[in-house]
This record gives sequence, structure tokens and C-alpha cells, in this order.
Amino acid sequence: MIDVRFEPDRLVEQAAEIAGTDDFGDDDGWRDGLDRLCDGLVADARLNPLGVEIAVMDITRALTNRLHIMAWRAGHPEVAAAPVARPIVIVGQPRTGTTILFDLLAQDPTLRPPLTWEVDNPHPVPQPQTYRSDPRIAQTQASIELSEQIVPGLLTHHPMGATVGQECVRMTSGAFCSMIFSVQYRLPGYYRWLLSDADHRPAYRFHRMFLQHLQSDGVAGQWVLKSPAHLWQLDALLDEYPDALVVQTHRDPLNVISSIAALTHHLRRLASDESSIAECATQSCEEIVTGLDRAVTVRDSGRFAAGQVVDVHFADFMRDPFATVRALYRALGRELEPATEARMRAFLAAHPGDHGGNRYRWSDTGLEAGEVRERVRRYQQRYGIADEALK
Repeated sequence: MIDVRFEPDRLVEQAAEIAGTDDFGDDDGWRDGLDRLCDGLVADARLNPLGVEIAVMDITRALTNRLHIMAWRAGHPEVAAAPVARPIVIVGQPRTGTTILFDLLAQDPTLRPPLTWEVDNPHPVPQPQTYRSDPRIAQTQASIELSEQIVPGLLTHHPMGATVGQECVRMTSGAFCSMIFSVQYRLPGYYRWLLSDADHRPAYRFHRMFLQHLQSDGVAGQWVLKSPAHLWQLDALLDEYPDALVVQTHRDPLNVISSIAALTHHLRRLASDESSIAECATQSCEEIVTGLDRAVTVRDSGRFAAGQVVDVHFADFMRDPFATVRALYRALGRELEPATEARMRAFLAAHPGDHGGNRYRWSDTGLEAGEVRERVRRYQQRYGIADEALK
């Protein structure tokens, strides 16, 4: 029965029936990604019965959202012509302060993050007058809280909310070329395809379509975006957004690997009864090492203009968040208004967290620290990243 649930043609037909349209746009690789994802969910993901339902729902949502976005563009050609000007894009390894930095910048009323509820439910286009009261907000929040009931402690490891910013991987899921799937599910073949063989440029084109769709609602603000996955594809990011302002966060990769492995394990427990931190760590290590090497190469290639990338060190940010934010604003050529800083301080006081956490241990990864350290030495030397004591 599981094989039938993940037949791509069946999923495509179901989504078309829900959306009332069958125009998915150009087949620029999304169907190949969907086929690979479905194959992996059947052969490798070790889904439990709940996991089957969650995965079917994730795919159906991605397909349906794609259909709605294409239909809206077809009926409103001005959407496709609208610019996405100078987005601020936070990149960097996971667990390096990207989320809290994203959340702080989102307190600036001149900036606009894509919020979880509108990314998950972009149709109909959200409207300014109901942007904070749309019924989809409560629906999305209820779904998030249900996840916490299924896997207690999940939100402690990975805080989520309907009205906070959502990562770009949630948008590129509609291109089926997205790390969101290979983090949430065990998909060894799919994630290696993402790392080594997939053409990510169509996913970034769809990413722009998604932003154009959301901004057609009339809610003002310069986009502020975030995803560690951009680190793996800086070339593709620049191809689509040549004027992007990039903020790269930095931290000792070894503690990143053990932290993201623990997070991945907790996420996968929603859908599978068979997950281990060690297996997640093997994937995380390969992804982190590959991403850091690629990012160093792209940044040293001269593709970025002077001042287009701002570096933020995790240790500095944790020691004095607002000194870091002020320096970031200066580097971006922006004015940090007192009222905006006050909003940021209030948010941080309400969401202190531990921004990096101590709920993981290197010993759980099964990796040899000296070997991994040598593989990331180039990155650490390039950006002056000191070794941290392993947790």
C-alpha cells in the first residue's frame, strides 16, 4: 500500500484535483525531483504509518502550492514582472545563529520575512488588512503544536511558529530540489543527488516566483531570507539574485555537525521509528564539509562584489548580540532605528533560548574528531574560526 501512496502520477492528479488546475509550469526538473523523492520515501525512509501520512501531506502541499502560484501568475501577469530587489539573505551552517539573527532582523518594520503560515498556505494571496489575523495562522500553529505532542521536546530543539520567518527550503520544496526533504526523512540517494548532481537553478527560479507571489499582496518591506542550504549553492543564488546582500554566519563546524545531527534525529522521529544520531551525523558531516568547501571556493572566485557579503561570527554574536547587529546594519548601509532595536531587545528577552544549545554530544556522532577537523581546516583558516571544546 505504501508504494501506491507514493506513485508520482497519483500524487500529481490528487494535487490537481485539489487546486482545480493542472498547470504546473515548465517541467524544468521538478518532476525528476519528485520521482526521486518518492522512490526514496518507499525504499529508504523507513516510514511508520504516521510518517506515510505526513510525507503524503508534505508532497501534496508542495504540489498544490505550486499549482496555485502558477495559476495566480497566469491570471496576473504583472506579478511576474515585479522585481525582488536586493534581498538580504542569511546563509551559514545550521546551528550558527542563523535563526535568531533572522528573527531579530524580522523585527525591523522595513524588512519582510516570509512567514511560516503564508509559505505553507500561500493561496489565496495574503492581504495587508488581515496579515496578522488570517485564519490560516491558527491552522498552521495548530499543526506545529501537534508535532510537539507527537515528539515532545521537538520545539525545544527547533523553535517554530506560524508568525515567525520560514526558511527558503520550504519554498523550494515546490521544485522538489530542496534539503527540507533530506533532513526530515532518511533519503540517502536523494540527498547525494542534491549535493552532487541536481541542477538547483530551476529551484531558485521557483523561489523567485514564490516571493513574487507573496509580495503581490501589497505588504511592504525588503525581503530578508534565511537558509543554511544557500551555502551549498551560492552560485545559483547569485545567478537568480545578483544584487543579494549576503550575511554568512561562522562557527566551529564540529559542534555544528553534532548539533544538526541531534536535530535531524528528532525531526525524523516524527515519521520513522528507526533513526539514529550516528546515521544522521554521517549525512550532516558530508553536507557540512561539502557546503563549506564550495562556499570558500565561490567567495574566493570574485563573484561577489565588494561589500556584498557580511561575515558574522557565532561567538561574537552570542557574546554581544546587539553589537553584532549594529555592526551588521552599518555594513549593510542601513540605519538601526532606536524603536527597531527596542523591538529586537523585546523579542530576544521573550525568546532567550540557548541559541546553539547543549542538548547534543560529539560522542553520539560516532565520528572521529581529528579526521573531521582536517576536512574543515581550510574553512576555519580562511575565516579565522577557532576550535571549540567539543560538547
